[in-house]
Amino acid sequence: MSVPKNKPLRKLRSALLCLLLAAAMVLFFTDPVRYAGCVFDGVSLWAVNVLPATFPFLFLTALLTGLPAFGALSRKLSAPFGKLFKVSGAGGGVAILAALSGYPVGARMVYDLSSAGRLAKEERFRVACLSTTSGPMFLVGTVGSILYRSSAAGWVLLLSHLAAVWLVCLAMRPKRRPQTQPLPPFVKAPALLYDSLYNSVISILCVGGAIALFSCFGQMLEDTGIVKLLSGAMGETYARGLVRGLLEMTTGCAVLARECTPLSLALSCALVTFGGVCVLCQQAAFLVRAEVPMLPFLGVKTLQALLAFGVCLGLGAAFL
Repeated sequence: MSVPKNKPLRKLRSALLCLLLAAAMVLFFTDPVRYAGCVFDGVSLWAVNVLPATFPFLFLTALLTGLPAFGALSRKLSAPFGKLFKVSGAGGGVAILAALSGYPVGARMVYDLSSAGRLAKEERFRVACLSTTSGPMFLVGTVGSILYRSSAAGWVLLLSHLAAVWLVCLAMRPKRRPQTQPLPPFVKAPALLYDSLYNSVISILCVGGAIALFSCFGQMLEDTGIVKLLSGAMGETYARGLVRGLLEMTTGCAVLARECTPLSLALSCALVTFGGVCVLCQQAAFLVRAEVPMLPFLGVKTLQALLAFGVCLGLGAAFL
């Protein structure tokens, strides 16, 4: 009975996606120079701000998860993370490394450990919600110090972001730790160094492509007039930052930082916590293959973003 009900919905989604893609193509052909420049700006943003900060962490975390040392770290984290979040030590290791590294390292590690049989299927969703976080290099170094010109703003962003992510995961934990199947013993990959480097290069190129595309899509969305529509309610800078940031968070944060107020900082924190469509697509590329359901994941990220907004608004007003 469920198949006939779902089939029209799938057709509707497919038709809407085709319409959106056709509209994007028409817009691009109306002014290819303008939108090609947006793609170039996205590539520059990736090359200058994202590539140097993210690529080393992608490589190092891929290498670390293939070493016996990660097994030792997992055993150390098993008790505290099992008590707090009802996840395994491997899940705790992913959360810690993701908090240090930032997007999309957490999603990538969920996929890598799931593929290796080191992360039980029963906990992958909760580990994904716990470990898809930004990191201090981006929040403190890029958004705080460079965009807002204040390292204190960066620390407020980081604390608010991590607090929101972890508090929501704490609230959604099951009463008891789910029973999982015994995990296979650790087996070192025969070509670990090459595989880690190759997979990291492919991952960071995909990240760059996503940022370039969604920088262009953000400008297209702005050109439809939605920013002017929202400007009357919240101001042009806030409206433009929110619209651009919901597609590509770094661009949105750069726009919001022009105001440098507790409200703009809180909106930036919400955008970073949600991730924007660009980051969500990067994460989905890994999480779907790890069999993480994306619709509930999207709901959790929305709750985390709303809580991050509230926490950051309070901290920003108190300390900035």
